Amino acid sequence: MIIEKLKKIGFSEKEALVYTHLIRLGAQPVSVIAKRAEINRTTTYDIIENLTKKGLISSIKKDGITHFRALDPKELVNYLEREKVGHVRKLERQQKEIQDLLPALVSLENPESTKPKVSFFEGEKGMRQAYEDTLTSSEPILAYANVEDMHKGLQNFFPDYYQRRGMKKKIHIKCIAPDNKTSIERHLQDKNENREMVLIPSGKYGFSPEINIYEDKVLITSWREKMAIIIKSKEIADFHKHMYKLCWKQAAIEHKKIKSKLKKK
Repeated sequence: MIIEKLKKIGFSEKEALVYTHLIRLGAQPVSVIAKRAEINRTTTYDIIENLTKKGLISSIKKDGITHFRALDPKELVNYLEREKVGHVRKLERQQKEIQDLLPALVSLENPESTKPKVSFFEGEKGMRQAYEDTLTSSEPILAYANVEDMHKGLQNFFPDYYQRRGMKKKIHIKCIAPDNKTSIERHLQDKNENREMVLIPSGKYGFSPEINIYEDKVLITSWREKMAIIIKSKEIADFHKHMYKLCWKQAAIEHKKIKSKLKKK
């Protein structure tokens, strides 16, 4: 079980064997470690070098022979912390490289092309990626959203992560939502979360899919089918923006009725 646990945090099987034998045996020369772990000496030297780089073992000289010993197993926590920091720094470097590269990539696009660009996203990871795109918007996002289905669909994404990112980027959201319990709870946080939500009767206008309209894009999400589509087309986006204005006016009327009922409760 210990070997399997170590493999889950990045050890190879042979590294896990050598490391656990070092903990059991204390300081030993390579010959003893290799024999106990049933690994040839050359490979054992390589493994010891890797474990030393990870900061998990040290060496001492006894009678002119180098002995290796495992440090306190608690050093594993420090090792993982170093790995975490290194991974974050690597991702930050990659993110910066992509940001530097974006202008060159965008310049490759044909500005004269009027053909809509359609991107398809599937599964939880893909849907997260689709919503990340909405966080690049330089204008308010116009949304039709069933908040209850959103929160169930991406539980570790909505509302905290997405809303926090949106607020940091100062993206305002207008939202038409069925008046279920979750929508009402989020509506009460509108001012704090840079959002303007109007509620419509779920019994009369209930829906599950979500639509976000922003810049020259339209995001369509199906929570039941776990997929999302982003259509990049100024013509289509402009049409949906005009239709949204009409829907917003009617939704505002329904919202007043619902607010009146809620106040009476």
